[in-house]
Amino acid sequence: TLFLEFWKRNRASYVCEWKVSDWSEEEEELILEIVNNVDCKPKKFEHSYVHSTLVIICVTVMILLIIGLTHALVVFRVIVAGFLASEQSAFLRQHANIGAMVAGAVLHFITITVMTRVNKIVAMKLCDIEKTRSFAATEKSFTVKMFTFQFFTYFSSLFYVAFFLGRINGHPGEYVRLAGKWRLEECHPSGCLTDLFIQMTFIMVLKQIINNVFEFSGPWFRRFMKQKRSKKLQRKCAHCYLKDETESNDGAELCENCKLKDWHKNYELTDVNSFSLFNEFLEMVIQFSFTTIFVAAFPLAPLLALFNNIIEIRLDAIKMVTLERRMVPKKTNDIGVWIDILEAIGVLAVIANGLIIGVSSDFIPRLLYQYHYGPCANGTSSE
Repeated sequence: TLFLEFWKRNRASYVCEWKVSDWSEEEEELILEIVNNVDCKPKKFEHSYVHSTLVIICVTVMILLIIGLTHALVVFRVIVAGFLASEQSAFLRQHANIGAMVAGAVLHFITITVMTRVNKIVAMKLCDIEKTRSFAATEKSFTVKMFTFQFFTYFSSLFYVAFFLGRINGHPGEYVRLAGKWRLEECHPSGCLTDLFIQMTFIMVLKQIINNVFEFSGPWFRRFMKQKRSKKLQRKCAHCYLKDETESNDGAELCENCKLKDWHKNYELTDVNSFSLFNEFLEMVIQFSFTTIFVAAFPLAPLLALFNNIIEIRLDAIKMVTLERRMVPKKTNDIGVWIDILEAIGVLAVIANGLIIGVSSDFIPRLLYQYHYGPCANGTSSE
């Protein structure tokens, strides 16, 4: 809450400084369309309930598919735990559940990487079906859909581990088994928070490391391949060979190749588009979700996020200045629908952390035992 309120205050100061408090992106888009096209005629926008219904059905099916992948991860962990428990190695048999949880966390990260690309394609197709009235509306719709898909992709398995693991596997004498053979997984003897901690550690650490590597190496590799494919410019004048200009060669004519040299270098940089900053916003919002929703189970999340941001700020600066083409600046007075998403995450974080402390952890049972049955039952402690 403090973070969001301070962010709003900081945003308001920039809005007043740049005098964009009354600015509307949709109106600006309409004005540019009229200015650029003299024959532009007003178009009546009609909302299509058929398209909206189709989009809702597709979004629901996509969410159910992502939740189904969570069930597949549960089955994978159960099978891996069964195989590890039947190994000859005493170490593997003793740590079968932890080994299955680690393997499941790695597979979950691979699933996240694959589904991120799938989610982006599906969200773009749904926006095309929806036929919004402006680019601003399309951007908002794409943001909501993409974040919804990514949220379920990242957190559906974590919600299962936090609130359902070890509670739906039956009881002695009547355990729930898969294919009549494998028992459903149970929590670590120290509690379900250990399993949640392992899951979040692997997902968050791998996500930060691999994302930073690919975000920086991807544009660099694309620029390198463009330079390899492009023809090398041949210098035709002696002036081009001089590294430093002196007074003696002032006013010398540069050849055409040398005049275009900087343009060619800029052309070899990675292209940017209207959604170039979207991935950065999405990455930060997902990181904010990790550091707030399950922070009671993973207190190191804010510290890891801080270290990651210190490194990523520098990598992004190098990438935007040296590896990518310059972005075209756009006027705006807020971050759009992202602020609503952050507020929703803040509300969900309060509820989720309260349930983790009250349901998943043994904090309340310990407190109840201490004051009802323990030395503090009568208001005094034993010596």
